[in-house]
Amino acid sequence: MAVDTSARTATWTYVDGEWISGNPPLIGPVSHAMWLGSTVFDGARWFDGIAPDLDAHCRRVNRSAANMGMKATVSDEEIERLAWEGVKKFDGKTAIYIKPMYWAEHGQAGSVVAPDPESTRFALCLFEAPMHTAKPHSLTLSPFRRPTPECAMTDAKTGSLYPNSGRMIVEARARGFDNALVRDMNGNVVETASSNVFMVKDGVVSTPAANRTFLAGITRARVIGLLRAAGYEVREVTLSVEDFMDADEIFTSGNYSKVAPVNRLDGRELQEGPVARKALELYMDWARTTRVG
Repeated sequence: MAVDTSARTATWTYVDGEWISGNPPLIGPVSHAMWLGSTVFDGARWFDGIAPDLDAHCRRVNRSAANMGMKATVSDEEIERLAWEGVKKFDGKTAIYIKPMYWAEHGQAGSVVAPDPESTRFALCLFEAPMHTAKPHSLTLSPFRRPTPECAMTDAKTGSLYPNSGRMIVEARARGFDNALVRDMNGNVVETASSNVFMVKDGVVSTPAANRTFLAGITRARVIGLLRAAGYEVREVTLSVEDFMDADEIFTSGNYSKVAPVNRLDGRELQEGPVARKALELYMDWARTTRVG
């Protein structure tokens, strides 16, 4: 197989029984995934010898494949085993992004738009990606919205949802912000363009209730559980833009950067707060008890 070695960082991909370095050409112009968007993926992190919640990310990519109408061809446990195998190909100094993915090669007979589950392919891609944990960032309210389950494949972590996130970020950065605060079609805040979001008011932590319009993340659930176990009141509720503008502190959670404070929301300046610091401390303390592999 000819291999494109233009990957931006050290990269290894497992596909069809072998590990390939660089950026292997796997999807062609007639592949269903290329022109009709049948792709799902997930993302876990390896850093400091640990890969927190890797098993949960492996389970979720298989759920995403099924929800997308494809066939999960590799077991959760085998994906996890392969991920640890792949980690050993790196130098162990830089954090790694672990990305299992499925896509369809063909459409169904008589209805090419729908993916043919029997044509499902699997790849596991690992690449170096430094952590940006606790790095403050700014948000602005996005003019764009998250779709409802009736309008898009919101029950899968699918690549087809991400162009919407991309335009949110492009629009926000054009106005001098790092990311965007995003609403659903009813005008309620649900997340940012690329992470889940929390706010704190009078010591109470709140995060948007999972309503199937956004990805209620694995790291989000972990942070909620850890904060509650530490004695914080954490509410999963419907939240408005006004709630966030009145918050004492705002922070985000996500697999890529774990927990990070928000230092500006539109015209309002914010300080990194004690709850965000505690959430990150709790997460890292928990993560370092999960060392396996």
